[in-house]
Amino acid sequence: MRTFGLDVGTRTVGVALSDALGMTAQTLTTLRRAGLRTDLAALRKLAQTHEVTRAVVGLPLNMDGSEGASAARSRAFGAALARALEVEVHYWDERLSTVAAHRALRESDLSGERRRALVDQVAAALILQGWLDAQRPTAPDESE
Repeated sequence: MRTFGLDVGTRTVGVALSDALGMTAQTLTTLRRAGLRTDLAALRKLAQTHEVTRAVVGLPLNMDGSEGASAARSRAFGAALARALEVEVHYWDERLSTVAAHRALRESDLSGERRRALVDQVAAALILQGWLDAQRPTAPDESE
């Protein structure tokens, strides 16, 4: 059972994919937005290829934790994704994920152009990894 991580923007969708065990997130691709129907068809094809059964959509909350227009657009995209792909959709707070992605890529030896091409995928992987980590049961406290 694999999981998509999606960083949904107005121009692109960064896509990440979990490993089969649901332990790690890897970057997959960046889709250029071309209309909801086209975007969903591209994601459906990727989901079938990689046997994806659920998706985690980044939820761009305001810094105070409230939801604004961007969060509403992400929720609408997630609802359309759930219907079109028949997958379980979860949402994950993506505040500062793009900032973290830029920081991580700046530390690499990639050119500026290559970093710009990868930032949405890296943000999607950070969103997905955060969600995957939160799903793991916590180990009992050894001090008890």
